[in-house]
Amino acid sequence: MASIALGQMRRRPPAFAGLAVALLLAVATLTLFGSLVAADATAPPGEGRAADGPGLMLIAGAFGEIAVLVAFFVVVNTLGFALRQQYRELALLRTIAATPRQARRMVRGQVVATTLLVAAPGWAVGWAAARRFLAELQRRGLAAPEVRVPGTPVATVVAPVALAAVLAVGLAATAVAARRISRIAPAAALTASTTEHGRTGAVRLVAGAGVLVGGGLLLRLTATRTPEEADKAGQATLLGSLVLLVAVALLGPLAARVLAAALGAPVRALAPGAGWLADANLRGYARRLSSAVVPVALLAGLSGTMSIMTSTAEHAATAATTGATSATDVWLRQAELALLACFAAVSTVNTLVAVTADRRREFALLRLVGATRAQLMRMLTAEAVLTTVVGVLLGAAVAATATAAFSTALTGSPLPHVRPADCAWIVAGAAALTVPGILATGLRAVRGPAAEAAGGRD
Repeated sequence: MASIALGQMRRRPPAFAGLAVALLLAVATLTLFGSLVAADATAPPGEGRAADGPGLMLIAGAFGEIAVLVAFFVVVNTLGFALRQQYRELALLRTIAATPRQARRMVRGQVVATTLLVAAPGWAVGWAAARRFLAELQRRGLAAPEVRVPGTPVATVVAPVALAAVLAVGLAATAVAARRISRIAPAAALTASTTEHGRTGAVRLVAGAGVLVGGGLLLRLTATRTPEEADKAGQATLLGSLVLLVAVALLGPLAARVLAAALGAPVRALAPGAGWLADANLRGYARRLSSAVVPVALLAGLSGTMSIMTSTAEHAATAATTGATSATDVWLRQAELALLACFAAVSTVNTLVAVTADRRREFALLRLVGATRAQLMRMLTAEAVLTTVVGVLLGAAVAATATAAFSTALTGSPLPHVRPADCAWIVAGAAALTVPGILATGLRAVRGPAAEAAGGRD
């Protein structure tokens, strides 16, 4: 199974390249914040924090808990998509007597091999980022000048802990993602691999509903915080928004199909040919649409939550005549936003490129029945716009719900302070990542002889 696993990785580089980047980010994130914790723990007594700062351990914990959760969210989402891309091959293995255990072992081997491949560069990136971040904290008076990041990650306990944690998450995600293909009969697995089920599984719906309720309860507790606990309310708000985004990922096929159906009518009216086909593709392949939409929702949801939280805090401080929030507070929020947006952007680009590249045979079949390359590109443009709008709407719903709780804790009103320019930049950023990524990959996928592509792999 090891040779088959490696062969699959060579045959589908876009999917596994995305998984590799997600795992590298996870290793780097754990190394980054683990190095900061190690720096605080090894500092001489009394020198671990600046006189007027919150402490390096507190900053690393506040940043790290959200960043690590986002990194793992990206890993699980990317891994699930990489597995769906090789669903047909797994089904074929089942028909030639491969056991469910062997299929799961093959997928686990892919995850372990990819993780080990990115471990060293992930450690290097995380360690360098920790040194740079600590230097910025010291320059702003948030950490004592004597604190140093100890050694290299390989020479400390940070490296093995980061690697073990990422491997544990990857293997746990593998067990969940490979569950369906390993449980059904071999012949049924091959038939199922060529189609997409129209209904979302009951287990997934129940899990999504449970996570949604849990996120709502967390945000309700967040709203009971006092204005003096603004920092705790902010971290709880970010955690709550991430929990809601997990619910969006679980309920994604259902939510995406509903929104695509609602938005499809104007698209069909504006582009009767390409718009109709784009709408049919998105609604008919809800799981594929969900794979593309969830990263966009992650980007819009986290960016929107952070931006609105910052503007609400600044507005509340000004209204209370206590002066605007300090430049240091704003910088910390902007740094956290940049880190989270980086994860979401990487996840968005990786997933969209892989989703579109995997449709080469579909595009070839459309060309064989008379579609031109120009018509296919118009169809992809309509799909890209719909994908962006659906993702932004889901992310906006999460951001609105989360920041309402934060605003209630800070000001007593559920209406946060929103800067329209910030929202416009978030929408523009999501569109800039989504539309060009889909079109550039699609342009490459429609090249070459249609007959040859149609006879290739699915």
